[in-house]
Amino acid sequence: MGHKISLDKTPLRIISVVPSQTELLYDLGLMDEIIGITKFCVHPKELFRTKTRIGGTKKLDIEKIKSLQPDLIIGNKEENEELQVRELMKYFPVWISDIKNLRDASQMILQAGEIVGKKVKARQICSEIKEKFENFTSEIGALKFEPLRTAYFVWRKPYICAGGGTFIDSMMKICRFRNVFPKERYPEIAAEEIREKNPELILLSSEPYPFKEKHIKELITICPAAKILLVDGELFSW
Repeated sequence: MGHKISLDKTPLRIISVVPSQTELLYDLGLMDEIIGITKFCVHPKELFRTKTRIGGTKKLDIEKIKSLQPDLIIGNKEENEELQVRELMKYFPVWISDIKNLRDASQMILQAGEIVGKKVKARQICSEIKEKFENFTSEIGALKFEPLRTAYFVWRKPYICAGGGTFIDSMMKICRFRNVFPKERYPEIAAEEIREKNPELILLSSEPYPFKEKHIKELITICPAAKILLVDGELFSW
């Protein structure tokens, strides 16, 4: 957003309005400093049970946030609504991440660690992530197969897929899945378009739309030759 924040001390009252970044703050050791989370910040359960909930990621309770008097709010360009973010910026320091790939995610972790006074722990987390992904890409690289033509569904009625330029798309590439809808970030797809693309693999995400077994049968009528799987959306997008 081109917005800079200035903090004269390490924040001790933090509100996170992004589930994955809430989990990061906990992993950085900030259980006591976190005072507010969204209703979608379900990990870890200990945090979800005990912290004040301030609405959803795209429907924040501005007045409740004001009442908590945070000294830092952490959000994300894709997860949160710009108008609400700008409103909060009138009253509190708001730090917004913008994450399109694994490198961006690592930079976010390091920057967040610096802001909250947990640089050493943040570097440790990034090092572990880097090592595990290097091991994974080495293993999958040893397998001799062409990238699978894949459609990753995030919504139903209308069908919406994760397209190019998204974090999900970057994870798909690491997993050797070739996105059949690369031109738009989140294209709305008609059944005929899916049929024309004829993906080898269709992934139905558990979030934001909670795809179930019955939806596999629905997609089979459109792409009978495709392998269709339910997948944990958190592994692709958190």
